[in-house]
Amino acid sequence: MQDLAPSEAFLAAMPKVELHVHVEGTLEPELMIALAVKNGATLPWTDVDAVRAAYAFTDLQSFLDVYYLGAGVLRTASDFYELAMAYLRRAAAEQVRHTEMFFDPQTHTHRTIPIEAVLEGLFAAMHDAHAQLSITSALIPCFLRHLPADDAIATFEALLPWADRFAAFGLDSSEVGNPPEKFRTVFDRVRAQGLRTVAHAGEEGPPSYIWDALDTLGVSRIDHGVRCLEDPLLVERLVRDRIPLTVCPLSNVRLRVFEKLADHNLPTLLERGLAVTVNSDDPAYFGGYLLENIRAVVRDLGFGYAQLYTLGQNAIAGSFLPDHERARLHAEHDAFFAPVPGLRTGTAGPGGA
Repeated sequence: MQDLAPSEAFLAAMPKVELHVHVEGTLEPELMIALAVKNGATLPWTDVDAVRAAYAFTDLQSFLDVYYLGAGVLRTASDFYELAMAYLRRAAAEQVRHTEMFFDPQTHTHRTIPIEAVLEGLFAAMHDAHAQLSITSALIPCFLRHLPADDAIATFEALLPWADRFAAFGLDSSEVGNPPEKFRTVFDRVRAQGLRTVAHAGEEGPPSYIWDALDTLGVSRIDHGVRCLEDPLLVERLVRDRIPLTVCPLSNVRLRVFEKLADHNLPTLLERGLAVTVNSDDPAYFGGYLLENIRAVVRDLGFGYAQLYTLGQNAIAGSFLPDHERARLHAEHDAFFAPVPGLRTGTAGPGGA
């Protein structure tokens, strides 16, 4: 059975954890148009087909240009509630047990949207999704690296009243030309509050950005990180310190990090013993939520039960859940894979827990 590709039913039913998804990146065109009409927001597109036609990205920046335009329709707490609840419903239907969602406060506060409205909507959706769908979630505010570092400091100070409700603080947006070092001061302040840090690094930026994120920002997780293989010493460090990499296969293809999925280095990352995970990034824009990313690595990279088991265990181990919650999810994951002949459960193997 291990020599056979996992069935669609197996992939659909498999319990999952997602560590890299931007809630603004789950804004489907239908909701974007509906909220634009509701809020009187101006978009360069008049219908859903026109929105989707704009998703012909050539790199990260070409995506971000469209992404920030789309986010402009989000105005009220109810908008953020509807956005997050739509994603959480879909994730729960795909058997996602836990998800850790990024959001970009500055994208909204720079449009004079009160941060209270953003958080009210997101927190309410997370509460209701847990109560109604049994999915747990955590929130990670990210600083926009294309904006000045002083703006990140002001954003952190504005978020301090809610700091104990965030899983970590992160760094995202345009990577090239914006090294992690630029945000040393704000990340020092975050860690001084006893808070975790994560950062996007090594997607388009060089391996040195991953080193910088680890040593300057003190991150406990690298978002993307696929360029680490260019630096053997970095690979050794990531393996030794068990640093999770939140890899996003379909995103990497849509943003031309890899020309096609068959070229992706995910198999090599796993073989080298890195703690890699699979995630969806901005699924409304990149054509695939978590289940579709998993289907894609099975279809195009030939992943079987053993690789899927390790990826799942890595995601659970790399989450910011309390120990007892991680233990519960590991047990569920083990039980799901236990019937697979020849597969040793109870350990994540290379790159695992």
